[in-house]
Amino acid sequence: MSTRQETDSLGVVEVPADALWGAQTQRSRENFKIGNHRFDAAFIRAFIQLKKAAAIANSKLGSLDSERRDLIAQACDQLLAGDCSGHFPLSVWQTGSGTQTNMNVNEVIANLGNELAGGVRGKYTPLHPNDHVNMSQSSNDTFPTVMHMVALQGMHEMRDSLGDIIETLLGLEKKFASVLKSGRTHMMDATPVTFAQEVSAWRSQLQFCDQQLSDTAPVVRQLAIGGSAVGTGLNTHPAWAATVVEELARITDIPFVVADNHFMLLAAHEALLTLHGHYNTLATSLFKIANDIRLMNSGPRCGLAEVKVPANEPGSSIMPGKVNPTQAEALTMVCLRVMGNNSTVSMAGSQGHFQLNVFKPLIVHTLMESQQLLADAIDSFDQHCLQGLQVNEAVMANYVARSLMLVTALSPVIGYEQAAKAAKHADQHSVSLKEAVVALSLMSADEFDEAVDPGRMTAPGKE
Repeated sequence: MSTRQETDSLGVVEVPADALWGAQTQRSRENFKIGNHRFDAAFIRAFIQLKKAAAIANSKLGSLDSERRDLIAQACDQLLAGDCSGHFPLSVWQTGSGTQTNMNVNEVIANLGNELAGGVRGKYTPLHPNDHVNMSQSSNDTFPTVMHMVALQGMHEMRDSLGDIIETLLGLEKKFASVLKSGRTHMMDATPVTFAQEVSAWRSQLQFCDQQLSDTAPVVRQLAIGGSAVGTGLNTHPAWAATVVEELARITDIPFVVADNHFMLLAAHEALLTLHGHYNTLATSLFKIANDIRLMNSGPRCGLAEVKVPANEPGSSIMPGKVNPTQAEALTMVCLRVMGNNSTVSMAGSQGHFQLNVFKPLIVHTLMESQQLLADAIDSFDQHCLQGLQVNEAVMANYVARSLMLVTALSPVIGYEQAAKAAKHADQHSVSLKEAVVALSLMSADEFDEAVDPGRMTAPGKE
C-alpha cells in the first residue's frame, strides 16, 4: 500500500496515500484496533454540518476569511452529498472525549478543501485542520454538541414511528369496539372487557411514552458548542455560541438553542440519560404489548387462540404448517437490548469527573443503537403484525360465556358469599354459572339472565 507522510505535534506518520484523513486519524487507527463498531453515518453527517456552521459563524464574526470559509463549506457540502463513510474509519472505543473523531472530521474537511483549492493532501494549505476547521472549537464541546444533534434527530424519527403505531391501534379500537372478551388478572379469568378496551391500554401506554419524549425535547435541543475546553468559552468570540447555533439551526432546520450552562453539558449528560430512560420506559411498554399479543395468539388448537397474527413466514423447519409470533419475538428481544443499554448509559453518565465526562463515545453509540433498534422494531411490528391482526370473535365469545367471573355481577344481588358459593359449585360440578345458581336455589334462570349481561359489565353501572 502506497503512503504519504504527514506530521502532527508528535512527529511523522505514514498515512495511506488515497486517504482523506491525516496523521491524528491514522494514529487512532493504529492505537485503537478494538472491535468493529464505527460511528453511525448520521453521527458523522451531523459532525460535518457542525463544521460547516462553525466556519460560517467564524466568518460572520471576523475570525475566518471568506476564502477559507467557502472552502470548508464546499468540502462539507461535497461530503454531505455522497457516501462519505469510508473517510471516517475510527473505532467507537477510543478516547472518551471523542477527540480523535473530531480530528478525523477536521482532517478530512481540510484535505478535501485544499484539493478543491488545487492543493495537495497532507500539506494543509490554505486550510489547517486545527487552525481553521477547528477554529473556536474543542473536541470537548463539539462532540457533545453532535451527541445532542443526533439524539434530537433520532427522537423525531422515534416519534414518527410511535405516531404510526398509535394510529394502527386506534384503528383496531374502532374496528373491534363491540367485541367482548374475558378479562384476565393474575393470568386468571376476570370480568369481561371489550377487545377495544384492551387495545386502548396499549395505545395509552405508547401515547404516554410519546409525551415523555416530547417533554424532553427542550433540554436535548440545548447544545454545548461555545463551551470550548472546560466550559469557559476560552478562545471564542463573545457571540460565538449564539452565532454558530443560529447557523446550525438554519442548516438542519431544527430549532437548536445555546446551552443554559456549558459546564454541565461538557461534564455531565443528564439530558441524554433522561432521554434514554424514556426509551427504557417505551421498551417496557412494548414488551407488555408484544407479550399480550403472543399469549392471545397461542394455539391455534391448544392455546388461547383469541387473535391470529399474520403468517409472514414458515415457523418451523420440522413441523409443517406452524406459524409463530415472530414479530413479537423480535420486538421483545430489541426491548431487552434497550433495557440493558439503559444500564450502560446510566453507568457511563455517572462518570463525569471535574469538567469532563470521558464516556461520550459509549453514551452516544449506545443511545443511537437504542433509537434505531426501537424505531425499526416498532415499524416492523406495526406493519407485519398489528396491521394484519385478526380477531377470533367466536373463541372470545365462548370464553366470556364460560367464565365463572361473570358471577361478579351477582354480588350486588345475592351477596359476595352466595356468589362465591355459586362459582365454586359451577367449577366443581363442571356446569354453567346459571345452572349452579338455579341448582343452589339462589335465583331463577330468568333472574340470572336479568342480572348477568356481559356487555353491561364493561362499563360502570347505573346511577
